[in-house]
Amino acid sequence: MLPRRLARYKTPLWQAAMYRLSGTSALRHLDRLGWNPVDHPDRRSGKMGEMSEIDGMGTERATCVLAPNPSAMTLDGTNTWIIGEPGADEVVVIDPGPKDGKHLSRVADIVTGQGRRVGLVLLTHGHPDHSAGAKKFAELAGPAVPVRAMDPRHRLGDEGLVEGDVVTTGGLELRVMETPGHSNDSLTFWIPADGAVLTGDTVLGYGTTVVEGKLGDYLSSLDRLRKFSEEAGAATILPGHGPKLDDPIAALDHYINHRRERLAQVEAAVKAGARTAREVVEVVYADVDKSLWPAAEWSVQSQLDYLNERGAL
Repeated sequence: MLPRRLARYKTPLWQAAMYRLSGTSALRHLDRLGWNPVDHPDRRSGKMGEMSEIDGMGTERATCVLAPNPSAMTLDGTNTWIIGEPGADEVVVIDPGPKDGKHLSRVADIVTGQGRRVGLVLLTHGHPDHSAGAKKFAELAGPAVPVRAMDPRHRLGDEGLVEGDVVTTGGLELRVMETPGHSNDSLTFWIPADGAVLTGDTVLGYGTTVVEGKLGDYLSSLDRLRKFSEEAGAATILPGHGPKLDDPIAALDHYINHRRERLAQVEAAVKAGARTAREVVEVVYADVDKSLWPAAEWSVQSQLDYLNERGAL
């Protein structure tokens, strides 16, 4: 059993505030004042990629439109995806992003500029940096554009999304997979014609994701994606944040190995006397920028719960 001194870690106020801010244009406005409470550390160091490296990237059927909401948790910003068959007059938009009028209008204008229309909006999950602008975008896109998501709270219309669904809007074939872990409602979309796995926040373009749900679920999702990508011959991962990954197997192996290594480090830190999630972070994440330690605490608690459930502590 987990020692009583490692009490359950509750969602911190900073985390709730971050998700709320990243789902609006607030971060961009705060930047203009020289202050961003969840500023991405690599924006100051110059390590973060230029917007042009991500904005416009994609595959034959998928094009990324980068939202202007960079932060420590959203990396360069949220990747909004326009998906459509070549020559089709109807497209699907995945994760319209934050409730930022300029971004939403830009996405709509790109679709219109291609001589096409939006037939459907999909969400990989319900975090505001992916979903807050969905209903507003559906209004901009035209009458009766539905928003489909796993969680009913984020839908516009009656139809949701579940494992095994196939979206065929505009002649597109897009398959739905349930991949819980980052959140309980996380979905992955498979575009077989492009060999593309669109992962939302389950796999990012760089760095690692926060696990809000159960770590066991997340590890199972990674294992499933690894096996599926190998069997299906996946050519690229289209993430919810950061650049696309053109070696899916290597990326997933890195994620899986990283999680296993962190679990071993967390277990060792507790056995060496760490009393709280914060104390574990100070040992295991000593080489990580301290601005990211609050997020690391969230992740550590998921790992502690996982180890406790399996009797490892």
